[in-house]
Amino acid sequence: MAKKIMINCNEATTICDKSQYGEASFWDKIRLNMHLLLCKHCNAYSKQNKIMTKILGTYLSSCNAEKHLTVKEKEILKNKLSEKID
Repeated sequence: MAKKIMINCNEATTICDKSQYGEASFWDKIRLNMHLLLCKHCNAYSKQNKIMTKILGTYLSSCNAEKHLTVKEKEILKNKLSEKID
């Protein structure tokens, strides 16, 4: 059974999330990239998702994984995300 080449935005965001964690297949990545060429909203989602993963990954690697964020730490992460997105 052949998979369709064009995907909708819901499928694109799901594949984007899978791709970030190395769970997307080669075919899924091709379909995602084709969709991202045509859809500015999903393209923005993909870029923001990569930024969030990078910032949170850096933060989590520098602290204890079981630690909860304080209000101040949440505010710092919020500001970093806003800076990177703008």
